[in-house]
Amino acid sequence: MRIYGLKNCDSCRAALRELVAAGHAASLVDLREVALPDALRDRALAQFGDGLINRRSTTWRGLDGAAQSADPVALLAAYPSVMKRPLIDAGDALYLGWDAGTKAALIG
Repeated sequence: MRIYGLKNCDSCRAALRELVAAGHAASLVDLREVALPDALRDRALAQFGDGLINRRSTTWRGLDGAAQSADPVALLAAYPSVMKRPLIDAGDALYLGWDAGTKAALIG
């Protein structure tokens, strides 16, 4: 199981900590160090659509109108921290965010 996010993101750290404590072999992939794989990005965009972009983030609010209206693929490539986090790749399923629904699905 891979958790895509930022190493300084509280939600990403909580997801990693709780998944490991529940017995999952999980690792965190920092998107500032390693780009989101194209196939995973495309899969996530197909599943979550615009929900993959965090429009409440500091990064988003700092972008100008042209950047905000850019294609999501280009936007995620240029500004990885604009992605909603964490994106959890559990093999056959993707989960976005660390909320009660994601916890219930992955931890029980």
